[in-house]
Amino acid sequence: MSSQSFKYKGYMGKILRVNLTRGTFTDQPLSNELAENYIGGAGMAARILYDELAPGIDPFSEENKLVMLAGPVAGTMIPAGSRMGAYSKSPQTNSFFHSSCGGHFAPELKYAGYDGIIFEGTSPEPVYLFVDDGHSELRSAKHLWGKKSYESQELLLEELGSKEIQIAAIGPAGERLVRFAGIFCGCRALARGGLGAVMGSKNVKAVAVRGNGSIEIPDYVKTEAFLKEIYAKFKATPSTSQVLPTYGTPVLVNANNTLGVFPYKNWQDEFYADAQGLSGEVMKEKIVKRNKSCFACPVGSGKYCIVGSGAYAGFINEGPEYEDIYSFGSLCGHNDIEVVCAAERFCDDMGMDAIEAGVAIAFAMECFEKGLITTKETDGMELRFGRSDLILPMIEKMGLRQGYLGDLLAEGVKRAAEKIGQGSEFFAMHNKGLTFPGHSARGMPGFALGYATGPRGGSHHDGRPTGERTGLVKREIIEGKGEYTARINHLNILTDSMILCHLAEAIWGPLDVTETVTQSLNVVTGMNMTLDDGKRTAERIWNIIRAFAVREGYRRKDDKLPPRFMEEPIQSGPSKGMVISREKLDKMLDDYYAFRGWDKQTGIPTKERLISLGLDDIAKDMEKYK
Repeated sequence: MSSQSFKYKGYMGKILRVNLTRGTFTDQPLSNELAENYIGGAGMAARILYDELAPGIDPFSEENKLVMLAGPVAGTMIPAGSRMGAYSKSPQTNSFFHSSCGGHFAPELKYAGYDGIIFEGTSPEPVYLFVDDGHSELRSAKHLWGKKSYESQELLLEELGSKEIQIAAIGPAGERLVRFAGIFCGCRALARGGLGAVMGSKNVKAVAVRGNGSIEIPDYVKTEAFLKEIYAKFKATPSTSQVLPTYGTPVLVNANNTLGVFPYKNWQDEFYADAQGLSGEVMKEKIVKRNKSCFACPVGSGKYCIVGSGAYAGFINEGPEYEDIYSFGSLCGHNDIEVVCAAERFCDDMGMDAIEAGVAIAFAMECFEKGLITTKETDGMELRFGRSDLILPMIEKMGLRQGYLGDLLAEGVKRAAEKIGQGSEFFAMHNKGLTFPGHSARGMPGFALGYATGPRGGSHHDGRPTGERTGLVKREIIEGKGEYTARINHLNILTDSMILCHLAEAIWGPLDVTETVTQSLNVVTGMNMTLDDGKRTAERIWNIIRAFAVREGYRRKDDKLPPRFMEEPIQSGPSKGMVISREKLDKMLDDYYAFRGWDKQTGIPTKERLISLGLDDIAKDMEKYK
C-alpha cells in the first residue's frame, strides 16, 4: 500500500496483521487509493484477498486468510451502520465470501485503534487474540477449545475482568471444520459461508477487543445536521419506525405466506396453511420479552425471547429471525415457534449458520421420506417432516460431526447430495454450495436472477426480494430484470462496503444506490463521493468479486438455480403455477450480462468494461481465462 499519509476521517487509518504461524503483529497503514476505490468492508476485503490469495488454494490451508473489518461509519452515530464484516475464501463456495453482523464489536474495534484485522498462517495451538487499546497479544485458548460459542464469550469476559470487552468467538462446529460454521459476536452471527470454519482451521478460538479511543469526523455541525435529517427518515419510514420495531423480521412469515412465497417442506411448496403459528404476531405474544438494538440504531428489530414452559423452557435467545423460522420451522414441516427459538439458540451455541443447518435437516427429511437414506444412516431416527423433536438432536450431530449423517451434513447440502446421489441433487436447494434463505425464486424472477448470478450463491443479500415482493416492480414479468438486478447488486455491495444494515434498505434504496448512502459516507469521512461515483465504485467492487470467482473456475454455467425451482411450479396458494424455467433464466442472464458488459457465453467481465472501471490489472488477468 501507499506510504502517503491517510487523509480521510472516520477511519482509524490502519489494519492489524496477525501472522499466526510466527505469532507476530504488524500495523499496516491504509492507503487513500484503497479507501477511495473500495471504501471498506466487502470492497476493501475483495481487493486485499484478490491480490494476496493464489487461485485454487484450499480454504482450510495455511495460505488462506481471514479478514475482519469495521466499516468507515462504524462507531459513529450513523444509524444502522456499525456492523462487523468477515471475509475469506469460503469452504462452502470456494470463492470470495463476505458476511456481516450487527451488535457492538465493530465500534469497539475502532475505539481500540483499528479498522480491521487480517489473520494469516496457522497457529500451532489454539489461541485467542486480545486487542486492548492498540496493544495486541495472542493468548492460549486451550481451556476454551471445545466450549460453545456463548460459553466461550462468558468465560473470556470473566478472565479479562471487564464487561466492556467485545468478543467474536467460534463454537465446536468451527473447531471441527463444519463447512457452515460461523463466528458469533454476542448474540449476533457472522454465520454464512463457513468463515467460522476458516477461523477454526487457523486455531483461533476468539477475538477480544477493548478500546477507549474516539473517531474523528471532519465537521461536527454538518454531521449533526445530517444526523437530524437521516433519523427523521428512519422515523417517517413505516418499516423502520413501526413494522420492524413491533415484530422484527418475523413479520415476513404472514406477509410472504399471504403472497404465496413462504417455503414449506424443503421447498416442495410455497404456501403453508398453518404458518400462523410461526408468525411474528404469535411470536410476540408467546416468547418476546423486549426489543434489542445494535449500536446507534433507532429501530430495535432484535427480539429478546424466553421460552417459558414446555420441553424447551428456559431457552433464552435474541431472536429467532425470519430466516431461522423458515429453516427450522416451515421448511421442516412444523409450526412450533418455541422449538424454533430453542433450535436457533442451540445452533448459535454450536456455532453454525442457522439457514444452512435448517435446510440440511429439511433436505435429510426429504431424503428419508423418499427412501434415499434409512434409519441405518440416521442412527435409528424416523427423520420425517413435522418431527420437530428431532431438530435439536440433528443440530448437535452436525455441530459435533456425530455419526454418518451428522458428519455428512456437516459438509453442507451440496456435498451431501453429491455423496447420497440417487436424484437427491434435484432437491438440494443451493447455488454455488450455499443454501437458499426463505425468499422465493419461483415467485420473483428478478430475485431468482439475483440468486443465480450472486457471487455467494444462495444469498438474499446479493439480490433482494423487496421490489417484487412489495409491488414496486411487477413480479410476473422478466423484461428489464437484468438491469433491475444489477442495480440492486450495486446498492447491496456499496452498503456492504460501508457495512450498513440491509434491514434499513428502504432508507438506503431500495432499488439502486441513493444519495443517502453516499452522503452518509461523505459526512463521516470527508470524501466527496457523488451519486455517480458511488454507482461506479459499486460496479468496480462487483466486478472484482466476479473476477475472483472466474479465477476459481466459475462461469455462466454456474449461474443457475436448483432443478426444483426450474421444473416444479409452486403447488398451491396465491402464487400457484409460478416457476423459473431454464428459458426464462437464460433470457434474463443474457440481459444481465449485456447490461454488465460481460461476455454472454462465459459470463467473464470483458476487458473493455474492466478497464473502464480502473481495473486494468484485472482485465489483464481475465485474458488468461477466456
